[in-house]
Amino acid sequence: MPERLTEMLTDTWTPLIILWITVLPSICMAPMNPSQVLPSGSSTGLKRLTEEQRVLNRSKRGWVWNQMFVLEEFSGPEPILVGRLHTDLDPGSSKIKYILSGDGAGTIFVINDKTGDIHAMKRLDREEKAEYTLTAQAVDRDTNKPLEPPSEFIIKVQDINDNAPEFVDGPYHATVPEMSIVGTFVTKVTATDADDPVYGNSAKLVYSILEGQPYFSIEPHTAIIKTALPNMDREAKEEYFVVIQAKDMGGHMGGLSGTTTVTITLTDVNDNPPKFAQSLYHFSVMEDVALGEPIGRVKANDLDIGENAKSSYDIIEGDGMDIFEITTDAQTQDGIIRVRKPLDFETKKSYTLKVEAANIHIDPRFISGGPFKDTATVKIVVEDADEPPVFSSPTYLLEVHENAAINSVIGQVAAHDPDVSSSPIRFSIDRHTDLERQFNINAEDGKITLATPLDRETNMWHNITIVATETRNHSQVSRVPVAIKVLDVNDNAPEFASEHEAFLCENGKPGQVIQIVSAIDKDDPKNGHYFLYSLLPEMVNNPNFTIKKNEDNTLSILAKHSGFSRQKQEVYLLPIVISDSGNPPMSSTSTLTIRVCGCSSDGIVQSCNVEAYVLPIGLSMGALIAILACIILLLVIVVLFVTLRRHKNEPLIIKDDEDVRENIIRYDDEGGGEEDTEAFDIATLQNPDGINGFLPRKDIKPDLQFMPRQGLAPVPNGVDVDEFINVRLHEADNDPTAPPYDSIQIYGYEGRGSAAGSLSSLESSTSDSDQNFDYLSEWGPRFKRLGELYSVGESDKET
Repeated sequence: MPERLTEMLTDTWTPLIILWITVLPSICMAPMNPSQVLPSGSSTGLKRLTEEQRVLNRSKRGWVWNQMFVLEEFSGPEPILVGRLHTDLDPGSSKIKYILSGDGAGTIFVINDKTGDIHAMKRLDREEKAEYTLTAQAVDRDTNKPLEPPSEFIIKVQDINDNAPEFVDGPYHATVPEMSIVGTFVTKVTATDADDPVYGNSAKLVYSILEGQPYFSIEPHTAIIKTALPNMDREAKEEYFVVIQAKDMGGHMGGLSGTTTVTITLTDVNDNPPKFAQSLYHFSVMEDVALGEPIGRVKANDLDIGENAKSSYDIIEGDGMDIFEITTDAQTQDGIIRVRKPLDFETKKSYTLKVEAANIHIDPRFISGGPFKDTATVKIVVEDADEPPVFSSPTYLLEVHENAAINSVIGQVAAHDPDVSSSPIRFSIDRHTDLERQFNINAEDGKITLATPLDRETNMWHNITIVATETRNHSQVSRVPVAIKVLDVNDNAPEFASEHEAFLCENGKPGQVIQIVSAIDKDDPKNGHYFLYSLLPEMVNNPNFTIKKNEDNTLSILAKHSGFSRQKQEVYLLPIVISDSGNPPMSSTSTLTIRVCGCSSDGIVQSCNVEAYVLPIGLSMGALIAILACIILLLVIVVLFVTLRRHKNEPLIIKDDEDVRENIIRYDDEGGGEEDTEAFDIATLQNPDGINGFLPRKDIKPDLQFMPRQGLAPVPNGVDVDEFINVRLHEADNDPTAPPYDSIQIYGYEGRGSAAGSLSSLESSTSDSDQNFDYLSEWGPRFKRLGELYSVGESDKET
């Protein structure tokens, strides 16, 4: 440690002493321009200068000081002397005063106003400020008048090595491919030094590796890191930790240094082939495994990573190359062996395969290192399983004529148990495919028979499913589709393709084609249809029409003569016999209707009915029917109206043998208006047997309580309604607690909007004797009769 301190002091003071020896004589012996120096006794001469001389002669600067130097970070017991200012106008007396202004004047730099000495009062740091610009001036001490113009000069802070190099961007991370050759570029680092790069070697850096050898090297001046060893293997070591040092002073002793770390990772290259973990693999599989199902996995390990570790698997040899396949799992890089075709334990019990794994991406630089592939042997054992029956054919096609007899055999299916035990098989028909049960099957031998008659014209194809089941294990079931085609026999007679109706013009000519008709046959002969047309034997000599066979298998109807008339005969019926060419031939008779019509001169049909002769006014049959329908509708309306009026005017006659209650419910009582709901207590009439007992009124409360009156004997259901009502009326008249409720209910509501007001005396505070009804005669003729009635009542009362 003392040796290191001594070296540091020596390195620090050596340049300072050299600088002091160099700068001090320059300060003391500052060059003076002889033309700027005034002669001795310049103060006396200065007084003798006239104004003319001041105007004509420019005062020249008697001293020049371009720059001064001060050492940074210098500290001592006293302020450091930076330099001295002096003018040739100064005779050594104290009449001249030096003034300093500018950067740091008075704070950092202080001048002795008498001697001109400039001192630095603080420690200076060149990295904070490298130079200061100041202005010096000499003035008269007494008058403060400038003796010379101001002079500007610079004080530069001289650098010392006080800053160590720094790696601003560190720590660093870099990559380089594995197996790289020596000198392969890895990365570049950069250090900075805050010292002055111009003065001395304080900022001259040299780089070196402290840790990381012998794997990497660094260029001392460019700081480029390169590989120093060949064939570095990532699989052996993937990451390296390198320490880089930057030292100033050109790397010499006493220089300051800084360090950084560089983490270097080797990236992968495909320099390793895949390798199977084992050379032989054993798998077992049931013979009934589904196609595409995986039966095992093989794995080829690769020391590389990423794309370089990807491998593809193939079956290159073996007796099961067409039975099995192998694919690559993209996630795990495993080889998955799957079943490609059905297995059969009874046919082959084991397979041997040779599987190869090869890299997908091969680096050509390492091909010489050997093949990037590996092989392994795979043995697969097939295990026995209880299999369902196997049909002799995947599908069956049977043919049967449509006239085949019931229970006749139309075909046979066969199936067997592929297992060694060979269980017996039973056959059946899936009735979902034979809903009409048209077929049967022998459960033992699989013969299919006909259960119901077939008709090709109704259904030409029948598709059924045959089920084969093992008798020892009913869960083992197989199915096979059977298509049954119904063959045609000639069992249908030909007939007209449609219901034809021919039209014959009255003005037609002989030999004119009236109609062309065609025939159809539901049968389907192999050579196509060929029809024969003829008239009935009794119609062969028909005087009106004849027929002609056309080449296109159609028939033309021709008229034998002209002069047909609707008045004589409107419609003709022509029976035609149609025969086919089958064996045996089938025939049928169809009748063609020929209607005589009136036509225009161009042969266009206009009217085909006799009505044209009976309608001279030109009305058609449709118009007549419409008119007749309207007349019938009017008659029906009149009859209904008369019937309703007669039914309304019928008297209400109640027969003795009818139910009183039923007739009273139908009684046409208008009551007291729309809002009268209690004018008539229909409940009493509906129950004539309940007239016993006293039923008090609920709408008013009587002033006095009377003993209930003696009820009458029950009235039988067949009583006359006249007698029943009279009994009730007598009771009401003799009951002192029963006011005329019907009258109150009937006239209690008279409506609104009457200009005459209310005519009712109810709720009136005056009696009838207090009222004068003479005003009724003033209301007009409508109230004349009412006024007479009331006036008569008054006169009767007086009488």
